Amino acid sequence: MNVKNRIIDLLNNYKYDKYSNIYLNTYFNANTINEKEKGFITEVFYGVIRNKIFIDYCINKYTKTVKKKWIESLFSLSIYQAFFMDSDIKGVAWEGTELAKKKYGVGLSKFINGVLRNVFRNKEEIIKELKEKEEYDILYSYPKWLYKRLKESNPEKYLEILTSYKENGKLSIRVNKLKYTEEEFEKYLQNNEINILKKVDTVYYIDSAKILTSSIFKKGKVIVQDASSYLAARELGAKKGEKVLDVCSAPGGKSLVIAEIMENEGEILALDIYEHKIDLIKKNIQKTGATIIKPKLFDGSKLEELDMKFDKIILDVPCSGVGVMRKKPEIIYSKSNEGISKLMEIQRKLLNSASKVLKVGGEMIYSTCTIIESENTGNIISFLKNNQNFEVEKIQLEEDVKYTEDEIGGITIDYRNKCLDGFYMIKLKKK
Repeated sequence: MNVKNRIIDLLNNYKYDKYSNIYLNTYFNANTINEKEKGFITEVFYGVIRNKIFIDYCINKYTKTVKKKWIESLFSLSIYQAFFMDSDIKGVAWEGTELAKKKYGVGLSKFINGVLRNVFRNKEEIIKELKEKEEYDILYSYPKWLYKRLKESNPEKYLEILTSYKENGKLSIRVNKLKYTEEEFEKYLQNNEINILKKVDTVYYIDSAKILTSSIFKKGKVIVQDASSYLAARELGAKKGEKVLDVCSAPGGKSLVIAEIMENEGEILALDIYEHKIDLIKKNIQKTGATIIKPKLFDGSKLEELDMKFDKIILDVPCSGVGVMRKKPEIIYSKSNEGISKLMEIQRKLLNSASKVLKVGGEMIYSTCTIIESENTGNIISFLKNNQNFEVEKIQLEEDVKYTEDEIGGITIDYRNKCLDGFYMIKLKKK
């Protein structure tokens, strides 16, 4: 199959409530495609999703209606190539026309040729007009609600934030020190000609995904995990022999970090509300050898019913997830202000529940993979006002991890990090 037909096929069948990475990997596993073609497909597929609002704007500006999904997908991949890749514009228009001719005949191919040439001819004017009107939400493809929030909370830097989170995400791999060493992993990378883009502690950002089919990955010597998530678990400061609670655990990445830090001595109770996610945690335990993790199907808003107290708690709450939009660009299209409000109710309920089962003198990390302040600083200010027996413990990360500190001591790993996810964490101690 022609590589562009593959991309059209992917876009035709993709629904924006699906995880794009899982969808694309499933497609690759089901089809025989060489590495060069995989690279091109990945770039264009994610690029179209990442720039969906802008691309749709261009299509709608130069057509009245596009009735066929196939034609819409052809327009999308062609416009992405013309605006965001170093492509020959005339060549892109010609290829699009030829694909349409083979699919629908000469008549429709002339229409497609005309639309593409119109869009491409006015490329600079389209961008200039959006900038002059300050319609940056369209130019950088952000839903209006999110654009307004980011602009209001960062009036001087919002354009930098908008452009930064539209860059390509980087694959992050963490070394499982229960089974492997950093030296062994670095030697593996060197032998397989895989480059290290950035290293944060035991997390490596690399330039090749072929490691995901390797024996060291299948044996649990390395796992996929972002450094932001890793740092939240590391900063909990769990010690050997302690009793730790991971409230919203699946797929278990933070529990695995904590088990490693505890040298697999102690107890980690890993909760989740969905049975299929508990199964996923179990598989990761078996794969990595982190045997102190005990998965349990349980509602994190009712922790007092456990009748247990914990030395440390990690509370990575369900959130809007907009901090991971580099890796999951579709995530911002399925959210809304109303949805954020509902999430905040859940977040506060979980936080209050966790606070009740933490021992006096115990510590808790509250974290999210969002950069929306109301889910982060706003929630904690409200919590501290009603729970004066809690205080904030200072977190200080490596110098090469860029972060900002809020007025209460929480930190946001921010847009200046070109590899790390946007992430918030704060450490609370029960007095």
